Amino acid sequence: MTTPAPTPAAGTTPPGLAAGRPDALAGLLTDEQAAWLATARSEIAADPGTAVGHLARAGRAVGRTPLAPAADPAGVLHGTLDDAARAHLVGALAAALPADGESLATHLTETYQRGDTAERRGVLRGLDALALGGTVPPAVASAATALAADALRANDQSLVAAAVGPFAAAHLDDHAWRHAVLKLVFMGVSLDAVAGLDERADDELARMAHDFAAERRAAGRTVPDDVARIAPDLTLRTTHGKDA
Repeated sequence: MTTPAPTPAAGTTPPGLAAGRPDALAGLLTDEQAAWLATARSEIAADPGTAVGHLARAGRAVGRTPLAPAADPAGVLHGTLDDAARAHLVGALAAALPADGESLATHLTETYQRGDTAERRGVLRGLDALALGGTVPPAVASAATALAADALRANDQSLVAAAVGPFAAAHLDDHAWRHAVLKLVFMGVSLDAVAGLDERADDELARMAHDFAAERRAAGRTVPDDVARIAPDLTLRTTHGKDA
């Protein structure tokens, strides 16, 4: 069973955890927004078929404000209000469906495939919530791994960042996870988006980072500072090849 992450200290945002945390929306919603979310959760509990509509409406109902605007003004790294609301709705859907996860896997796959970028991101953040809350049923883990792989092929920064949270840390294989981390570096997205970075980073990822840095230098380009987080012994260089 995955151990839920500890509640962070006020004003802090653990890497990759914001939108999937059960307390992500604490103190951030108006009474009207909170009432909508509570009603949506209740309706999903009574009729799981209503989840699709509620997931689609979440952005209009609670807004799209970043959860950590000071550190993440675009909501790319840690998510937005609607990301977190959708994560709650995915949790309600999971609770309303059989525990074997077969129906949930089908619902999430269909929602992701038919949804826009925000809805896809919400599904991924919902998977993070499930991973933080306990064991993810094998049927869900299998389907969700395929969804994460699809997101990691995208060029949208927020979608790629949403695919490297706690679910990815627990379920992506080493090859896929390493390439996901390196893609974020290539896209210029902070590795603060990655859950479990320190625990999963290994020598092979460091080797890949060295190769990436060598390619950047050969092209006369700056090596992003985040490369040093996965290859600590790497000396960063400027475009002129001088020590940074």
